[in-house]
Amino acid sequence: MDKLHIDYVQYHHLIDRVVRVVEDSGYQPDVILGVSRGGLFLADGLSRALRKPMAVIAASSYREGNGTSQSELQVSASIASVVPLAGKVLLVDDLADSGQTLQALCSHLQQLFPDVAQLKTAVVWVKPSSCFTPDFAAEYLESDVWIVQPFETRDFY
Repeated sequence: MDKLHIDYVQYHHLIDRVVRVVEDSGYQPDVILGVSRGGLFLADGLSRALRKPMAVIAASSYREGNGTSQSELQVSASIASVVPLAGKVLLVDDLADSGQTLQALCSHLQQLFPDVAQLKTAVVWVKPSSCFTPDFAAEYLESDVWIVQPFETRDFY
C-alpha cells in the first residue's frame, strides 16, 4: 500500500483548514470530543481556535498486524471531561478510513448521552472507501493510501 508521509508543518496547515471549515459553517459546538489517539491533535486545535472545552474518548480498532489492520472496535467506558457532554458536540478524529469507527461512536454517544442535542463530526482526511461522511474535513483523498502522521514516528513504519 502506498504511504503518504505528513510532517508537522503540513499537519498544522490541515488542522487550520478544518478550523476554517467549521468556522465558515457557523457551527458553534459546546464541546469538542476528541477520539484518542489520532483525533487529539485536531481536537486540541479546534478547542483552542473555537475557545471551547475539550473532552476525550478512547476508541481503537487498529490493533492487529502491528496496528495496521482493522478489527473489532473497542470504546472506553468513560469520557474524560471537565464539562458535561451535552448540547452541541463536535466529535473529532484524524480520519474516516472505513468510516466504521465514527459511525459506531455516533451511535454509542447518542445512546449513552441523551443531553447531546446535536452531534457533528470533523476529521482531517476522508478516504474514498469510507461508509461515513463527516460533517467537516480538510481533505477528501482520491486513493486508499496509508497516512503516516508526524507523531507516528515511534510506530516504525
